[in-house]
Amino acid sequence: MSSYHLDHLQYLETEGIHIMREVAAGFERPTLMFSGGKDSICLLRLAEKAFRPCEIPMPFLNVDTGHHFQELNEFRDRRAAELGAKLIIRKVEDAIAAGIAVPSPGEISRNRLQIPTLLAAIEEFRFDCAIGGARRDEEKARAKERFFSFRDGFGQWDPKNQRPEIWNLYNTRVNTGEHMRVFPLSNWTEMDVWEYIRREKLDVPTIYFSHTRKCIRRGGQWLPVTDILPPRDREEVRELVVRVRTIGDIISTGMVESRADNVDDIIAEIAAARVTERGSRADDKAGEAAMEDRKKQGYF
Repeated sequence: MSSYHLDHLQYLETEGIHIMREVAAGFERPTLMFSGGKDSICLLRLAEKAFRPCEIPMPFLNVDTGHHFQELNEFRDRRAAELGAKLIIRKVEDAIAAGIAVPSPGEISRNRLQIPTLLAAIEEFRFDCAIGGARRDEEKARAKERFFSFRDGFGQWDPKNQRPEIWNLYNTRVNTGEHMRVFPLSNWTEMDVWEYIRREKLDVPTIYFSHTRKCIRRGGQWLPVTDILPPRDREEVRELVVRVRTIGDIISTGMVESRADNVDDIIAEIAAARVTERGSRADDKAGEAAMEDRKKQGYF
């Protein structure tokens, strides 16, 4: 008698497809968060495998801080068009103008302002579920998430009062105004993501590969020089060969010096790395408590 055994990536893929189909079966108005980053690229592949040849039964949603890398936005728009998907973009700038998001005096980062912008979009379209690409290996607050993570009528998360998930059974019930965040990649690692990208031959934004960019050293990391992030007095601008491991907005995304210009080189680099993926994100420097507080307020 022969038996069929799944390898590691096949198991993760099967798990993700199962969760995608649970979302389609359990919710009336789901959305898939798509930024164009490597994790959400894997989500799209899972959605394709879960629902093709039918259309993907949910629109894509992206919260644009106005501080995004142009390479990322161009990839986001192109990929959504290739899939024939509806892409909804809600901008932090518009939320500020409408009084939905209120920046604090002197606040430059728009990280916090994504929260009211996202919650307003969820309310606008009456989404009862939002699928995201967060993984438990990224940092400690995200490690506390379940696959199906309940949000109350204010979009808030209570990590100490989560629904049990036993034998792959998920409670998808929500009342009007409540919603669920769902994370099909919860059990994936950064290495799994890149090995899946290699196996599936997935296209990714060029910013993930080595390129020459002007950078400044600030807060213990290399940050890209842009109109949004100009050099300060006495800061030396250096032209380096760099890439990104994880992409936030321009002012929080640290560049890593790297010659990895293909997926195989990236996988080898990750295998040898001694710094976590999000160690290059300035918005994570405040620590676990700050991230957990943002997530409790509605941050993705």
